[in-house]
Amino acid sequence: MGWLTKILKGSSHKFSDGQYKRRYREDRNLDSPRYSADGSDFDKEEIECAIALSLSEQDHVIPQDDKGKKVIEYKSETEEDDDEDEDEDEESMRAQVEAAEEEERRVAQAQIEEEEKRRAEETQLEEIEKELAKARLEEEEMRRSKAQLEEDEQLAKAIQESMNVGSPPRYDPGSIFQPYPFLIPSNHRICAGCQAEIGHGRFLSCMGGVWHPECFCCHACEKPIIDYEFSMSGNRPFHKLCYKEQHHPKCDVCHNFIPTNLAGLIEYRAHPFWMQKYCPSHERDGTPRCCSCERMEPKDTKYLILDDGRKLCLECLDSAIMDTHECQPLYLEIREFYEGLHMRVEQQIPMLLVERSALNEAMEGEKHGHHHLPETRGLCLSEEQTVTTVLRRPRIGAGYKLIDMVTEPCRLIRRCEVTAILILYGLPRLLTGSILAHEMMHAWLRLNGYPNLRPEVEEGICQVLAHMWLDSETYAGTTLVDIASSSSSSSSAVISASSKKGERSEFEKKLGEFFKHQIESDSSSAYGDGFRQGNQAVLKHGLRRTLDHIRLTGTFP
Repeated sequence: MGWLTKILKGSSHKFSDGQYKRRYREDRNLDSPRYSADGSDFDKEEIECAIALSLSEQDHVIPQDDKGKKVIEYKSETEEDDDEDEDEDEESMRAQVEAAEEEERRVAQAQIEEEEKRRAEETQLEEIEKELAKARLEEEEMRRSKAQLEEDEQLAKAIQESMNVGSPPRYDPGSIFQPYPFLIPSNHRICAGCQAEIGHGRFLSCMGGVWHPECFCCHACEKPIIDYEFSMSGNRPFHKLCYKEQHHPKCDVCHNFIPTNLAGLIEYRAHPFWMQKYCPSHERDGTPRCCSCERMEPKDTKYLILDDGRKLCLECLDSAIMDTHECQPLYLEIREFYEGLHMRVEQQIPMLLVERSALNEAMEGEKHGHHHLPETRGLCLSEEQTVTTVLRRPRIGAGYKLIDMVTEPCRLIRRCEVTAILILYGLPRLLTGSILAHEMMHAWLRLNGYPNLRPEVEEGICQVLAHMWLDSETYAGTTLVDIASSSSSSSSAVISASSKKGERSEFEKKLGEFFKHQIESDSSSAYGDGFRQGNQAVLKHGLRRTLDHIRLTGTFP
C-alpha cells in the first residue's frame, strides 16, 4: 500500500520534462487533483486513475548504484510505443464501454419515450371514443325527442281535424263521454276518461274534452289510441282496425271484408230473407247457389250437384224428396189437407216426380196453364202424354254427385179434366208440398167446373192454398183455424192433419218461412199480385165465399 500513500501525499519522484509533459497531456483524467484537501473518499474513476499513475511511476523508478547514486535508464522507442499502444487500447476499451452505456441509455430512453407516447395515444383514443359515444347519445336523444314531438303534433293535428270545431258533435245522453267546453283553463284541465286533473303534462284535446294520452282508449279493445286517425261510432272512439272489425261488413261467402267500389262506398248484395251478405263479384264468378233456399254456398262448404246441374245445400238435402214412391205419403197429406177444407178431390190423379227435362217437355205439350216463374217446378197436365218419371232414388257418388238414377216412361191417359200432376224431383219436403198444393188447386178448379180464369185469379188463388198449407206445416194453427172457421169448415180436421208430422228442425221451420216469403214477395203480376189480391179476399170474406165469387164472376170479391 506504499504506492497508494504516495498517491495521497503526492509523489516525490520527478519525471523528465518530456515524459511528464507527454503523459500529462495524454491522460485527460489527470488534469486536476483527484482528492480533496479534507481527505474525502475517492470515487471509482479517481481510484482507477491513481492506480494507473502508480503503475506508471513503478515503471519509471530511477535505479541507483552501489554508492546510492541515481542511475537514469532510458527505455527504447519500441517499449515506449508498446506503452502508448496499451494506453490507446485502454482508452479505446473505455470509449467502447462508454459508447455501449450511452447506447443503452439512449435505447432505454427511446423505449420510455415510445411507451409514454403509446400511453398518450391510448388515452387520447379513449377520450375521443368517450366524446363520440356522448355525441351519439345526445344525437339519439335529440332524434327521439324530435320524433316524439312530431308524433304528438301530428296526432293532435289529426284529432283536431277530425272535429268540427264550428259545430261540436252531438252526444248521446247515455254516452260514457260527456261534452266538455272547448276553452278550458290550463290549471283546471280534467281528464274526460279518469276524471283526474291533467295539470301541465301532455294531453289530448278531442271530442269536446281533454284526455291523458293513456286514457283516450278504443271502445272495442280498450287500448290507448295512438294512431294519427281514429273512427267514431255512437260518440265512441275506435281504432280504425277495431272499427272495421265491428262495423265493416264481411262477405258470408268468402269471409273477407267486402271491398269498396270506385266511389269509395261499400257495395254488397244481401238476400232479402236470409240476410246473407256477399261480394257482388260472387254473382259472376260461378259461386254455387242452392236451387231450393237460394243461399250462396260459403267457401269450402260441400253441396250436392244434381244430374241436371242444380246445386242443393246439405241442409235442404236432409229433407229432399228424390223419387215418385218417396213422394206418395206427402201427396196423401195434401189430399187430406184439401179434405179438411171441404175441397175433396174425388178423382185419383196420378202424381209423378220428374227431371227438369221431362217437365219442360211436358210443359211444351200442354195447351192450358200459366207458367211465368223463372223456373217451372210443377205442372197440372190436361193432355195425354208419355212422361219419364224418376222411379228410384239416386245415390250420392264421388264429388257429391248423384249417380244410378232409375227412370221409367209412363203413358198418361186422359180420364177426366186432369191427366196428372208433375213435380220436379230433388226439392225439400216443404217446397215439394207447397208446389203440390198449388198444382192440386189447379186440378180442383178444373174438376169443379170453374171457367177459364185470368192468370192473376187462377194462379193467385193457387198460391193462396200453397201458402195456407205452409202455414199448417210451420205453425199448427192460429191463422189456419181462423181461415178454416171463416170458410165454415172444421178446424179440428186441419189441425189433425198438420199434427201427424213430427217435430220440425229449426232450419226446416226457417225454410218454411222462406217459402212463404217467396210467395208473399213475388213481383210477377200473375203469381205475386194475384196472391196478394186473393189472400186479402180470403182473409176478409173466407175461402168458401171467395171461391163462390170466383165461380160466378171470374174475379176476386
